Parts: sequence; structure tokens; C-alpha cells
Amino acid sequence: MGAAPGVGKTYAMLSEAHRRLERGTDLVAGVVETHGRRKVEELLKGIEVVPRRRIEYRGSHFTELDVPAVLARNPQVVLVDELAHTNVPGSKNPKRWQDVEELLDAGITVISTVNIQHLESLNDVVAQITGIEQQETIPDSVVRQASQIELIDITPEALRRRLSHGNVYAPDKIDAALSNYFRSGNLTALRELALLWLADQVDAALAKYRADKKITDTWEARERVVVAVTGGPESETLVRRASRIASKASAELMVVHVLRGDGLTGVSASRMGKIRELAASLDASLHTVVGDDVPTALLDFAREMNATQLVIGTSRRSRWARIFDEGIGATVVQRSGKIDVHIVTHEESKRAFGRRRSRRVNGAPRRGWRR
Repeated sequence: MGAAPGVGKTYAMLSEAHRRLERGTDLVAGVVETHGRRKVEELLKGIEVVPRRRIEYRGSHFTELDVPAVLARNPQVVLVDELAHTNVPGSKNPKRWQDVEELLDAGITVISTVNIQHLESLNDVVAQITGIEQQETIPDSVVRQASQIELIDITPEALRRRLSHGNVYAPDKIDAALSNYFRSGNLTALRELALLWLADQVDAALAKYRADKKITDTWEARERVVVAVTGGPESETLVRRASRIASKASAELMVVHVLRGDGLTGVSASRMGKIRELAASLDASLHTVVGDDVPTALLDFAREMNATQLVIGTSRRSRWARIFDEGIGATVVQRSGKIDVHIVTHEESKRAFGRRRSRRVNGAPRRGWRR
């Protein structure tokens, strides 16, 4: 996978092909697009190439991946460049990725290439960045099925130098490319998009592995902060404080509302709407979990998300109530294990304690005068 054309995807694919051939793998090239690049053409030498199928369309001849020929050859591995390619009308399948699925169904391993701008879910984002709507797209699910995804990364500056040296496009196209699609800002944004998309796939793979192996301990592979909210007036304070903690650690932030099974702790839709808006403005995700045992529900969620830090608020109960009952905060701390717990004070807890203290003081003289 690459962030843009010219990063070296085909070169990397061919390099991997030679490594596999040296290990004795039966490998062929089904489609390799050299685009006239000398270094790529040199690297293709020594690799068996399955001739492409010739198709006539509107008086012109085109070549496409010959799926039946590859199936008849039945190699262990086949190279199929440009996964998002649209086949010429008259082909068996409209899209090349559909050809690839036939090969996979036959038990043939496929090594392919794709740019981030061709992913269907990112089509509108890429259009906003580059001003160009991609006509050739591929479902994200097709790429996610890959057993391995490798990002071929290069800095925007290095890619622009490669382009200016004539290593990507013909000389007459270089200036236009540098001033349009290959602007530094575009390349930086596309690169970040590729890194973020791939990071999500790594997170998903890690979560699946942990689930398959029944691993519940926290792995600090990446900082994740979970903040628990009740929906009360202190919730926004807690979310903002958790956001500052997450920012310092460059961590992902998740807001979780624990709802008791009896529904008695439910909050108004308007209150949750404010929390949802705040979470969105801070690039945090909002989740709701149901559980009568709040500490258990909260910690189960944090461990499922592989969280490294948990933020909760101080209790709004009286000091005497906290003495005779450990409360949620103390229970969470005791059971948190490897998760760091932050207990944040807030004005609501102070006001709640002050109101209770005032009621006790004001009530005491009345009881005393009755003597």
C-alpha cells in the first residue's frame, strides 16, 4: 500500500518476489505495470511472466490479466499489480480485484499493490484533499482480507525529488504533477491518511489476537485513555481533563457512559447530546455499556479496549458515606491491575459535600433546643 503513485509499491512487490524465488517459491507475474520505468523493468527480469489476455474494444487492443492462464499454471504465488484497476469491457470481471478473488479461491497467494486514494471509504476525503474524485475504487473489505499489509512509506520531499528527476512520470508531465496532485500539502495529508488507516487495521488485528487467545491483561502497545461519565454536570469537566491527559501522551481518547441495568441512572437526551458533541469536538469516541456492577462494567470495557489509563470523578456522596462504603472509585483502583487510574476532583463533588454539611449544621440546633 502507498500514499500516492511513485512511492515504490511495484518495486517493493518485485523485490519481495525475488526473495521468495530465492527461497524456492513457485512464483509468476500475472500483471506488472512498469510504466516505462527502467529500474522496475530491470527488476522484472528473472521472473516468469504469464502472457496477458488480449481484448479488442472499439477498434483498439488492450491487455488484461489472463485468469484462466494463471489458474492453469497454478503457481504458489502470483503478482498482480494495481488492484483497483478497472478491466476493459468484455473481460469476465469488471474489476481486477474480482479477478484476484478467483485466484485466491483457487488457493493461489496473491501479492498486489494499491494506493490509499482508491479505498472506497476514503473516496470523499481524498477528493477534498486533492480536488480530484477517484473513479477507480476498491471496497475496504477486500484489502482488509489480506494476511499482510505493508505500507511503502516515503516522505513528501523525497517523492517530489523522485518525481522531478523523471523517475515517476515522463518529462512533459512533471511540472503539472508537482504543481497539482503532488503538492507537498497533498502528499502530507495522503501520507497521514495511509498511516491512520493502517493503524486501525493493526488495532483490529491486535484485538482479534487478544480475543482468540483470551488475553485480558493490558498491553501497552499504544496509549489509550478511557474516561467514565455519569451524565451528571461534572461529566464535561472530566472529559476535558481526560482530553488533556490523552494529548500529553498522544493517546486515543474514549468516553464511556455506564448505564445500570435497571435504568435508574439514565440521563436526559439533552445532557447526553452535550457530552456527545464535546466528545466529537475533542476527537473522542463515545460508548455506552450496561452493567449493575459499575466498577466491573467499567474495567471490563477498559480491558476490552486495551486501555492504559482510566479517568473517573470523585464521588458526590458525603464523607461519612465514603467512610462506610468504599464506593466506585476505590473499587476501580483496587481492581485496575495494570491500568493507571486518575481520580479527578470537580466542583460538583465539593458543592454536594457543602450542601450536606450545611444541612447537618442547620439541623443540629433545632434538635438541641428541644431539650
